[in-house]
Parts: sequence; structure tokens; C-alpha cells
Amino acid sequence: MSCRVVVGAQWGDEGKGKIIDILARDADIIVRYQGGNNAGHTVVIGDKEFILHLIPSGILRKNKLCVIGNGVVVDPEALLREIGMLEEKGIKIDSNLMISESAHVILPYHKVIDKRRGAQIGTTGRGIGPCYIDKMARCGIRMIDLVNPESLKKKLYANLEGSSEFDAGQIYNEYLEYGKKVKKYLANVSQVLNKAIVKKKDILFEGAQGTLLDIDHGTYPYVTSSSATAGGASTGTGVGPTRIDKVIGVVKAYTTRVGEGPFPTEFEKVLMEKIRTKGREFGATTGRPRRCGWFDAVIVKHAVTVNGLDEIVVTKLDVLDEMDKIKICAAYKYKGKEYKDFPADIDILENCEPLYEECGGWMKDTTSVTRYKDLPGNAKKYLSRLSKLLNVKIGMVSVGSKREQAFRI
Repeated sequence: MSCRVVVGAQWGDEGKGKIIDILARDADIIVRYQGGNNAGHTVVIGDKEFILHLIPSGILRKNKLCVIGNGVVVDPEALLREIGMLEEKGIKIDSNLMISESAHVILPYHKVIDKRRGAQIGTTGRGIGPCYIDKMARCGIRMIDLVNPESLKKKLYANLEGSSEFDAGQIYNEYLEYGKKVKKYLANVSQVLNKAIVKKKDILFEGAQGTLLDIDHGTYPYVTSSSATAGGASTGTGVGPTRIDKVIGVVKAYTTRVGEGPFPTEFEKVLMEKIRTKGREFGATTGRPRRCGWFDAVIVKHAVTVNGLDEIVVTKLDVLDEMDKIKICAAYKYKGKEYKDFPADIDILENCEPLYEECGGWMKDTTSVTRYKDLPGNAKKYLSRLSKLLNVKIGMVSVGSKREQAFRI
């Protein structure tokens, strides 16, 4: 039995979906604990590509229970659409999906507010932030309210009092219908998970976004609205921190981010297009092109610390196959001072000079490699240097998008 947490250790899009899919093979329960349908986890199985936004990646494995925890904000329309997509592709959804009664619900007005206010920090416009605001303001609507007509009416009409922009009656009727469709999935997730731990079940906690997008530990204010670090697994599910046995961080062999915000190691235009094209760096949720840059050890060291990472998984190593020289940012320089630790001051992050180490490239195709020892020598040296800079072991390497294109070290 073990309880493992998988988190992104950069700005999201590190390839967590694939890694969770691999690790789910040995798990009994896979739990999503924060964020909403602003996440995009991509898994490629054979010639089929699955992009999941709310449902844990473990749903693609047979005989696994997939759970959406109380820390997630749920858009019922998006949830039902995702269930429909999976069923069309032959994935049965029934007793293998469970949703916390306490998870908060995204409503139409959340999306409108998000599109008006979120553009300046690059949100997806899907209502995630405003839903979390209502949660903290204690006026939110939870999944359990969708199956309690009186509670839903009372809360919804109170929230829309004085507003002429939205038809409360129409929203009420629409969300009552959603309630009827999702009722069979609702449960007291905390009780279910803690009982499973007593029975020595293997549980995998799936984080969304990445550490540098965490509301407390990221590049604030260019962050998401939830706890994307390992600590969110406890608050987002009701499983105590002493129950967690291992925390695994996922990183790309380079760095990407979507939307606005500081990015010290960002490539210049020509290299940006080369890596973006080779790595298919377009958002799984929005389709937006991702910004790309060299590996930033400063931000990943920060992720190692705040998550208490036991090991990391390095993905997309193959994207660097055609680079004759590869850089790693080991520190920042700002106004004559060197920073090896992540600074909270956004001005430093936006205006610093990255201090690089240079490594030799390997100029060989790695996509068919299935064992660490068969990697080119310079690829192994690159991974070894990352491990030393970060002071954490590398447990797995991914060299392509398919399920089988990964191996343990």
C-alpha cells in the first residue's frame, strides 16, 4: 500500500497526464485534488489521443476508481461532455467515477467574470478563479446543492440578487438537470479514501497545473487559484498529510509556460518556433502556443523544496535530440546580486539575467530508447547534471508521447 502524489514542478504542461497513466497501472484509486477544467492532461494509447480536463487520467485503466476531490471546482456541463467523449471512445463511466459532494460548482456568471477580469494574467476564461473566490467568500454552490432543490434556489437567487444580466430561473432549472445526471457519482470522498487507506489500497493523487502556478508558492499574481503543490492533496481530499508516502514531481527537459508572467529562460524567436513545433507545444485546454525556454533549475529547486519531492520524472527529453548545445539556468543575476534560490519579488523574475551552464547535446534520436543505459552519453550527462543541481533523484524518463515511450532509472 502507498499514497503517492504527482505534481507539476514547473509552470504546468509537464506531461503529468502520461506519467499518471503509467503509475495508475499499479494503483487502485486515482484522485484529482485541485483546479478545474482549466487543466489539460494528454494521454496517447496506440493511435488514440485522450485529452482530459476534469476526470483523472487513471480512467483509461480498467478496474480503477477515479475520484474528483473537494478541492476541485466542477463545471457540470464540461464534466458531462468529458464523460460523453470518453464513452464515445469506448471508456465506460459508471461506478469507476466518484465526485466529492463538497466540490464547488462553476456557474455561468463565473465564466463571464473570468473573461472580463482574467485576461491580464492569462487565465483560460473558464470561471475557475471566480468560483474559488465565491468558495472563500462562503457564498459558493457545491455539488451537493445540485441535488437539493431548495438549497440550490436559496443560494443561487441570493448570489444573483440585483443582477439583470443573468436569468436565475433558467440557470436554476439547467443546474437541477445537471444534478439529476451527476447524482450517482456523488459521495463523501474523504470517508471513502480514508477507509481505503485502512484497507491498504494504493492511492495516486493527481495534481493539475504546476508548482510555479500555485496560489501561494508560484509567480504571483500570474498563478492559478488553487493549491497546485503537494499540500493541496490533503486539503483537496480530506486525507491527512501523514498518510502521504511519496511525492513525485514531473518536469520537462526544458521549460514552458502558457499565458502571461515572468519567464527568465525564454527562447528567442527562431529557437522558440523550433522547440514549439518539435514538442507540439500548444495548450491542451486552450490551444494557445506555449512559451518555451531552457531548463530553469532555480524554479525547479523551489518546487523540490515546497513539495518535498522524493524524485522527479523528466519528460520530453527527445525534443532536445537535435540540439548541439543545451543550456541550464543555475542562477539569476539582478542588479549585481546572484540568486540561486527562487525570489518572491516579481520584479526580479521579470528583469533578471539567467546565468547558464552549457552542456553538450547528443544529436541522436532517443524516441526508441527503452533503457537508461542505452541513452546517448551526453543525454545521461545532462540528466545527471539536472539531478545534482536539484539535489533529487530522477526516477523515470519519457522520450515520446506514447504510453510505452518511458522507462525507469
